[in-house]
This record gives sequence, C-alpha cells and structure tokens, in this order.
Amino acid sequence: MSTPRENFLKHVYNDDPRWLGDPFQCFNYTPLPGFPFFLDAAANAHRRVTRGGGFGVPDAWGVLWDWPADQPGPTPDNSGAKKVIKDITRWREFFDFPDLDNLDWTESRKLAETADRENKIVMVQSPRGMFEFSHAMMGFEDALENYLLEPDDMYDLLSAYTDWKIKAAGLTIDNMQPDMIVNFSDWGAKRQMFLPPRVWREILKPLYGRFFAYIRSRGVIAMNHCDSFAEDVCEDMVEIGIQIWQGCTPENNIPEIIKRTGGELMIWGGVNMPVIDDPNATEEIIRAHIRETLDKYAPTKRFVPMYCSWLPLYPGVNEIGRDEMEKYGPVVAKRVFG
Repeated sequence: MSTPRENFLKHVYNDDPRWLGDPFQCFNYTPLPGFPFFLDAAANAHRRVTRGGGFGVPDAWGVLWDWPADQPGPTPDNSGAKKVIKDITRWREFFDFPDLDNLDWTESRKLAETADRENKIVMVQSPRGMFEFSHAMMGFEDALENYLLEPDDMYDLLSAYTDWKIKAAGLTIDNMQPDMIVNFSDWGAKRQMFLPPRVWREILKPLYGRFFAYIRSRGVIAMNHCDSFAEDVCEDMVEIGIQIWQGCTPENNIPEIIKRTGGELMIWGGVNMPVIDDPNATEEIIRAHIRETLDKYAPTKRFVPMYCSWLPLYPGVNEIGRDEMEKYGPVVAKRVFG
C-alpha cells in the first residue's frame, strides 16, 4: 500500500497515479495552524504580522502590514508616504536587503528534524514572489505604471531581489532539506492578469526562471501558488520549471491548461472558494461542490483538489471539505484510474 508521500509524488511526476483524496494528509504539519508547510528563518523577513495581530506591523523591508482577524491574508499599507520605494529610478536609496548571512537556523533545523520523511512530504514556503514584492514595496498603482513606463529599473530591482531570494532558498535547502518549495505569486485578478502577458514575459519570466531553475537544480520540487487568472502563461510556467500550479482557480480553463501543457503541469486547486467559504454555506453545499469539482477535473489525470486560497476563512469549512475529498476522492480515482 502506498504512503501519502508516494501517492502525491506520483501525481507530481505523472507516474501512473492511482490516488485522489485530501492532499493535505500527504504533508507534514507545522506549528502554523492548518498550513502544511514549514516557515524557515529566511521567511521571517517577510511575515511578521499574524491574523488579528495588529495594524502597521513592519517587516524587514520596511513594508507596513495590516491583518484584521476577519481577513484571509495580510495587506500592505503603502499609501502615500508609507510606501517604501517612492521613486523606482532611485530604488537603491530606499531600503537595504535583509541580512541572510547571520540568520539563526537552530529552530528551523529542529522543526525539520520532527518531520516524518518516510510517509509525508516536507514543504517549505518562499514568500512573496517577484510580482508581489514589487507592489508591496511601492503600491499597486505605482508598480503597474513602473512595469510599463520604467521597465529597465523594475527589472534591475527585481533581478537584485531574485538574487536575494535564490540565496535564501539555498540556505533553506541546506538547513532543512525540503522535498518541495512553494513560491507565492498572484499574477492576476479573477478573470485576467494584472500585466499584459507580453510585459510579464519580458520582465518577470526570466527572473522566475532563474529562481525555479535553482530550486530544480538542488533536486527540490518547484511549486507556484497563484490563486488568480493566469492561464495565458501556463506554457511559460512549464518552460521556467514550475511543476505544480497550486491555487489554480476555476475561472481558468483547467482541462485546456492541462492539454496545452502536455500534462507537464500538475494542477492543485479547482475549488471555487466563494461557493464554500461563506457563512451561509451549508454542509451539503460544501460537500456537493467538492464532489462537483472532482467530477469535473479529475478525468484530466493531472489534477488534485484543494482550496485555492490554502485555507477557508469560516469555521468548519476546512474540516467538511477535506472530509469530503477523502471520502469521494477514492470513488472518483477508481473511475478515472481504474
């Protein structure tokens, strides 16, 4: 009988998978409630505020973060004078890169040592991809304008950040030996990308390519979280080394994406969060939607169901949804895989 680790890896490598169910059971859990990934020492440069943990909490870059208790994630407060980079042409004047050479990895190594590596996957997050970093540092409006009007300076800024991010990933791999690293980069809204695909390819694609190529060169699985519309660049994801698109929302044409990428891109997501993550969603609504999602996308054989935004906000949704994945997944797997 296959272990949860083996089941998931067969999907990653398209190696005759036979399992469908709750994918979170395939990962080691950590002290961060509900999330199946470890936070390492380098990640602390990005995330110092917790849900309900206050307003205007600074990270190591100088970005101020708000995270109300009723919101699924933190939001940068970069209004007016609060933005870190006030002029992209002088970006070097506004911040220093957080020090990576003197980090204390003691707790991170201890955490990694608790992992059940025989049966479960060790996943570490690399927060804030290049696009998210850009708008966190200067505000969304300035970032979009600068991609179009000052592309050379934007590229220089993000290339330097990519170097930092690669160094951080290397230290993480050295100290924690993860099986998988998940990068966080939301590239679009519900039905279109924030940047024209041409601009994304010219500025961001080579930078993500360097980052994911490094991860792959270290023998680590490369996953990108993007819970937005991004099907316009799905072939590019494969080209730059992404193996798993986590958070792929149903506004993307999932069967067409799998067809266009020749089965090389595993899709982990598909659940329509507004349907289930609602205080008025009954247990039957949640279970019915999980079954509908599996019926719709599992026949592609490159799909594993999951919440697109990692965890639902409202109480009980996570438990009901995962329970239905675990109950109905094997039924669909038998039908799809035989």
